[in-house]
Amino acid sequence: MSQLTEAFSAGRFIITAELSPPVSASADDLRSRATVLEGRVDAVNVTDGASARAHMSSVAAATLLLRQGIEPVLQMTCRDRNRIALQSDLLGAAALGIENVLIMRGDDPSAGDQPDAKPVFDLESRDLMETARRMCDEGMLPSGRRIASPPDLVIGGADTPMDPDAGQWKPDSLLAKLEAGARFIQTQFCFDEGIVRRYAAALVDHGIAERCAVVIGIGPIASARSARWMRENLWGTTIPDPLIERLEAADDEKAEGTRICAELIAAYSRIEGVAGVHLMAPLGIDAIPAAIEESGVRNG
Repeated sequence: MSQLTEAFSAGRFIITAELSPPVSASADDLRSRATVLEGRVDAVNVTDGASARAHMSSVAAATLLLRQGIEPVLQMTCRDRNRIALQSDLLGAAALGIENVLIMRGDDPSAGDQPDAKPVFDLESRDLMETARRMCDEGMLPSGRRIASPPDLVIGGADTPMDPDAGQWKPDSLLAKLEAGARFIQTQFCFDEGIVRRYAAALVDHGIAERCAVVIGIGPIASARSARWMRENLWGTTIPDPLIERLEAADDEKAEGTRICAELIAAYSRIEGVAGVHLMAPLGIDAIPAAIEESGVRNG
């Protein structure tokens, strides 16, 4: 059982963080980035070609984190590999000791810095979740070939918190991911406590919170300008106007962004149906430990 699964099973509020591997062939460059998170979070997500750009392999980066004593969550997207390569990477990751896998569709290459790259999308995320589940539970590849030593993976998926009161949220997609094998869900950025409360209540009402751990995405925001950019360019991001106005009015916008993140960590820790928070700060990972400390919420 992974440490992350043990934490979920114990009902402890989870704090995870996200790390984008460097554009580097040096293991030291990755380790130096990860050091600030060591001992402060329950697990660290390693992105897979974030923003449709090349970085150090997510499997390699997750393995390096594991050797550093940091529990990784391997992100695996469907964008760059066909089903044969994806199955091979799942086997390889498990052989290297990686236990947590977050499966996502991935950004289209047109959004990246090599827009002429050919997307694969041989499988959709739910198809890959189902493949991974069968490999683990049945010890079998989709072709029917037996796996000599099946992997033991904790499968995760992504979701976007929606406001049920606005009539926009239906659990069909989320329930389908659970049926495909997802045991935890990490969401896109949501800085609106009211929406999270109503979303979490709907998770409880539909029995979803009992079946999987739902972790809400937030993070320290560097400035009001950054907040506006996130809201306009990162799909599924929710940042209310009063929060942006609060950042604008602050003498130190970065410190205020960290304070807002800390307040939301504390608030979300008290909401039934929310299992934890996933902290993302691609331009300022050093602010994550400060936000955790200021929140008063301790993992571990």
